[in-house]
Amino acid sequence: MANTAVKICGLSDPGNLSITIEAGARFVGFVFYEPSPRNVSFDIAWNLARAVPTSVRSVGLFVDPDNALLDRVLTGVQLDMVQLHGSETPGRINEIKDKYKMPVMKAIRVREESDLDGVEGFEAAADWLLFDSKPEKATLPGGTGHKFDWSLLEGRSFSKPWMLGGGLTPENVRDALAQLSPDAVDVSSGVESAPGQKDPEKIKAFIEAVKTTI
Repeated sequence: MANTAVKICGLSDPGNLSITIEAGARFVGFVFYEPSPRNVSFDIAWNLARAVPTSVRSVGLFVDPDNALLDRVLTGVQLDMVQLHGSETPGRINEIKDKYKMPVMKAIRVREESDLDGVEGFEAAADWLLFDSKPEKATLPGGTGHKFDWSLLEGRSFSKPWMLGGGLTPENVRDALAQLSPDAVDVSSGVESAPGQKDPEKIKAFIEAVKTTI
């Protein structure tokens, strides 16, 4: 819908970052997870984050990070939010919030209804929820390009703002928003020409599709 925010995740170069911001994304994501093709080095992230205006929120994606990694990134890179995309518990979320004084988004990977059983604990601890897909035999926790059954979220409401992710593309995001009413949508592989290579035209098409959904 027109008031649904967009997060473009896995950005790694200044040109695509500028296009993303100019097109109207309200969140940009930088991946700090070495196995990912979207992983960015500390130096690249430092430069990218400096170019993000205050009207856009910079999000750092981590997968089961230890404090050493969080210390290095969060003390040097200008981020607004931590995104946890691993097996972090509500307790770990609270530890990170208390130590770093930053809002935390928790990704919940969904394949079947039982994957939502523990959502209340994450809802209590996190500032944002992100529902992502959990395809079988996935080698990475996110950015898989697979969608999940959106009907699993139909009729559910949450006390915290939430994002819908997992296999969204410029072609299907309108369908997603016709079925659900997330506060934001999150896309990474769906706006790429190859793993880790963002496509400027797909970025613009995705954001435009969200803006023009009634």
